[in-house]
Amino acid sequence: MNKHVPILSLVLFACLAACNRGRRMKLTTRLAFTVLLLASLPALHAAAPPQPGGKPNVVIIFVDDMGYGDIGPFGATRQKTPQLDRMAQEGLKLTSFYAAPACSVSRAQLLTGCYGARVSVPWVYGPGDKNGLNPAEHTIAERLKEHGYATMCIGKWHVGDQPEFLPAKQGFDRYFGIPYSNDMQKNAAQTGERVVPLLRDDKVAELLTDEAQSRIVERYTEEAVGFIRGSKDKPFLLYLAHTAVHTPIHPGAAFAGKSANGRFGDWVEEVDWSVGRVLDTLRELKLDERTLVIFTSDNGPWLIKGTDAGSAGPLRGGKGSTWEGGVREPTLAWWPGRIAPGSACDAIAGTIDLLPTAVALAGGTVPAAPVIDGRDISPLLFGKTTESPREAHYYFAQYNLQAVRQGPWKLAIAPQPETMGKGVLTDASGKAPRLYNLDRDIGERTDLADNHPEVVAKLQALAAKMGAEIGGTNPTARRPAGQVANPRTLYPTTADKPSAEKPQ
Repeated sequence: MNKHVPILSLVLFACLAACNRGRRMKLTTRLAFTVLLLASLPALHAAAPPQPGGKPNVVIIFVDDMGYGDIGPFGATRQKTPQLDRMAQEGLKLTSFYAAPACSVSRAQLLTGCYGARVSVPWVYGPGDKNGLNPAEHTIAERLKEHGYATMCIGKWHVGDQPEFLPAKQGFDRYFGIPYSNDMQKNAAQTGERVVPLLRDDKVAELLTDEAQSRIVERYTEEAVGFIRGSKDKPFLLYLAHTAVHTPIHPGAAFAGKSANGRFGDWVEEVDWSVGRVLDTLRELKLDERTLVIFTSDNGPWLIKGTDAGSAGPLRGGKGSTWEGGVREPTLAWWPGRIAPGSACDAIAGTIDLLPTAVALAGGTVPAAPVIDGRDISPLLFGKTTESPREAHYYFAQYNLQAVRQGPWKLAIAPQPETMGKGVLTDASGKAPRLYNLDRDIGERTDLADNHPEVVAKLQALAAKMGAEIGGTNPTARRPAGQVANPRTLYPTTADKPSAEKPQ
């Protein structure tokens, strides 16, 4: 209806002018035209889209090492998350949303819409690694730039730190952040201190000591708010990938000692504050009703870190594993006026679905080639269906396919370590395949394989097909990683000092 309003308004203006000039119509008729004209003006204003083409903004807030049970909407009580609680009350909880077991893989999946195995990002990159996400891959930023979007990445990049792999070469207009995990310190040649680099676009802006990391959430947040304000007149993609809550834990001064869960809880509460700042800025600028915000994490909690680790809640396992606790993430979707408040969805979805979803919302379609694994989940977000658009979800540990899920059924076809730094427990080492009904047994304790041979056979067939495609040593459809001949660290370093911890 609104598309006819401008024409209607012009007609009414012309008729009213004619009436006034000729005085040939009755007063009641002229009054009727005037009323119609005035009534059309609000509609005329509403018909003009505030952004080109009416394309929505997309904000992805990606936290590091946060477990399924670490925020209030998913059961946390020792740290308070009022902003995320409100986000859940105003939006949607996605309770079967998957990432990957480790940092680099998760980020590659989000950026490309593909399983890490398909794009040859199997595990974790270190500083100065020769490999990275191949610039030939099409990222979510590149796809949205095709539709006129401004794009910015803030925070942890971790899909290659060589100039060829940095955000500016992967579709992002701007970048500000630490390019890998915050525990991947090197000794700076100039000072001898263990530091990580903070980049502005493709240049090292600062070298951060551990102490300086205590302002990183604050600084990321201010950059995010500034980008939103500067991009409010055109559609934008903001990818805010927090360094928190990866170890070493460094909450800001305003949050240190404030939670009931030590410094880990303090940092969760600071992340919650950051989310509130982003959402408040969208509300203030009246962008909230045309912005999709996704909050999620890259993998489960690093359980061997003790009090510096999060919680997987009712799920089994943690970071580095393909048990649910290693890959199922606490996820919220928020879009006032489009996503039903206080809703929940348990359909299978994940980071690989964000690229095709964003492109669809922008009015585009993802080309059939190169192949991606994700699907448009906007019908799930908007409550139009409760069925996942994907046939199944596949759980890879590097190139090893360890499990597959379809509906409530999860079939484990290989031994699964409990978490990074811990081995395989007895109930998972002696028998394969193992079958779990996640609707009834979210903790994956009761093997039902002997009771449902038909389900086992069906999921084994799916696993065999995907394993042959991108798993193992002789895949038929795996694309190459990016690689440089002479990699180097981003800043001059001395020989590394021995470390008690292995960075991940």
